[in-house]
Amino acid sequence: MTRRLQTNEKKNYQKLVENTAPKPNYFTNCIWAFVVGGIICIIGQFVHNMIENNLGLTHLEATNATILVMIFLGAALTGLGVYDRIGKKAGAGSIVPITGFANSVVSPAMEYKREGFIFGVAARMFILAGPVLVYGITSSVIVGIIYYLLK
Repeated sequence: MTRRLQTNEKKNYQKLVENTAPKPNYFTNCIWAFVVGGIICIIGQFVHNMIENNLGLTHLEATNATILVMIFLGAALTGLGVYDRIGKKAGAGSIVPITGFANSVVSPAMEYKREGFIFGVAARMFILAGPVLVYGITSSVIVGIIYYLLK
């Protein structure tokens, strides 16, 4: 009987949570993600064009330099607290580009800096980015093997 009462309490609590939790506006969220992600890509393209045209680098060299600049911008904006505000509004639009990867490395490093350099910053820096690296590298190896076998 007690177990049945606990089950009913859990169901009632779940209904209460569902009724009081704010409902996200998916359409608006998608629009914001698209717009902000597009703006980040436009900035990246602008940086690429400026590097390629003004520094006389090849396309590949300019691409590598652009990635470096965009990671720096993402890390700097995270350090200033700007990127987190952008991320709250844009969601995946700010996470998917390379600047989001920089944010996922810098944010935990800043959060745990009070614990010291070794046990704080260095140990916790890749809390968010670590799984991305592991699964990204693993999936690229699998795709590479499949490509090699089918070639």
